[in-house]
Amino acid sequence: MVQERGRFIILISIVLISGFSQGMLLPLIAIIFEQDGVSSSINGLHATSLYIGILIASPFMEKPIQKYGFKPLIFVGGILVFTSFFLFPLWHSLTFWFILRMIIGIGDNMLHFGSQTWITTTVSEQTRGRSIALYGLSFALGFSIGPLMTRLLVIHEALPFIISGVLSLFVWSLMFFVKNEWPHETEGEFQTVNSTTSRFMKTFAIAWVAFLPAFGYGFLESTLNGVFPVYGLRLGHDVEMLSLIIPCFAIGSIVMQFPLGVWSDVLGRRKVLLISIALGIISFICASIYEDSLLGLFITFSVAGMFVGSLFSLGISYMADLLPVSLIPAGNIFIGIIFSVGSILGPIMGGWFIDAFPQLSFFYLIVVVLVSIMIALLLHRDRLKN
Repeated sequence: MVQERGRFIILISIVLISGFSQGMLLPLIAIIFEQDGVSSSINGLHATSLYIGILIASPFMEKPIQKYGFKPLIFVGGILVFTSFFLFPLWHSLTFWFILRMIIGIGDNMLHFGSQTWITTTVSEQTRGRSIALYGLSFALGFSIGPLMTRLLVIHEALPFIISGVLSLFVWSLMFFVKNEWPHETEGEFQTVNSTTSRFMKTFAIAWVAFLPAFGYGFLESTLNGVFPVYGLRLGHDVEMLSLIIPCFAIGSIVMQFPLGVWSDVLGRRKVLLISIALGIISFICASIYEDSLLGLFITFSVAGMFVGSLFSLGISYMADLLPVSLIPAGNIFIGIIFSVGSILGPIMGGWFIDAFPQLSFFYLIVVVLVSIMIALLLHRDRLKN
């Protein structure tokens, strides 16, 4: 069995391949459907299936992990993911692919919740920011590589799905070398929050504002990968260029993920979040101005990713700062739920927006969401630790 360091490497490898599969799946199916003549509204609605799966699974994560431990949850999640990828080429159908994407969402949630809770409950508070930053970095790295798989469509439609399935199977098999563990509880804290309902209520009351960055990241991820390809095609950009532009956001987050995590350990999570969101807002305003320019999109996507591509990992660290150890599993469940809500609303609102307001830039919608999160953080300043 591997030691603690080896376990951490395997866990972030699982997150990396999960990011890869999600980063591939959203633009890949969006482009396939756009080329098939599917409307942007239906296309965006279909993209929500992944996050519906995440949302469905989220409320049921805490009990199994307390009873069986982290490893079985990750095992089952991995099986759901790679099996679904191998099934995609069997039948090209809106309904069948909707179901498979939903199953991948359930599996991905199991993978993320298991690895995320394992990491957040075992690292020290002094190094939490950088540890979660590495977690976010691995997801962003995979997410940035995933959209490049759309270029394989010219060879065969099934090829990207098969490659993702094989990679998922390989990384999943590494879990055989990891010893199972269970989340630990602080006895006194557990006794005061002994029911699921009261645990969730207390968790939300303490840390709800820390869940908003996860909402923002979910909204960004799903709209940029599931709706922007459609918007980009309508602007006149070709598929190959779009497959290179989309990863720029994730690449930008890779560059700044670890530095932002370290700075949040020193300066405080809330302060770093506010600065990052403000700079992200400016970046997307610039994207709306230069959206007809490929160079402009390359630059603005990269800069935006540097600042708001770390919202998810910063939100997790912020949540873990605010909550006692006994409530961190419940907090991670909320992170998954809020992330999936943002991810579901993203494609729906994005598809509706570009159909209803063709004269307006798609990026205005993203700016409104980021401004709303920033206002919430500012208004609740006096209630926060940092």
